[in-house]
Amino acid sequence: MCGDLDEDESQLDEQLYARLRAHALALLAQYGAPTPDMPSDLNQYLDKLFADGLSRSLRDGEQADAALRQQRLEMQPLVFARLAGFLAAHRSLAEDPLRKVIEALMLGYSEAETMDRDHDHHHGDMPAHDHHH
Repeated sequence: MCGDLDEDESQLDEQLYARLRAHALALLAQYGAPTPDMPSDLNQYLDKLFADGLSRSLRDGEQADAALRQQRLEMQPLVFARLAGFLAAHRSLAEDPLRKVIEALMLGYSEAETMDRDHDHHHGDMPAHDHHH
């Protein structure tokens, strides 16, 4: 019976990873092939930075066995949240950096939920900058 629970949990982990992988690949395809060039446009720069982080996260998962991949995926949001907090702490409080970080976090949630609800959605049709960085 205990083995059944472990197997069910393993299957769930694989399903969650497959979902993450599909969403990540769809977003990365939207941004196009990675380039070493640093865009001069701020929104393009921010999209590239997001794509770089997502690509690294996905690559780290692909290179690990299932157990290690799951551990990494569970902890990556904490690392990115820590980085966001560190960077936001060095901004002027008049700019309300915490609010911007929380809005960006909620945008990430809504993007994933939208991808789940809209299986036929083509990401090339989605406006690239309907959000605030």
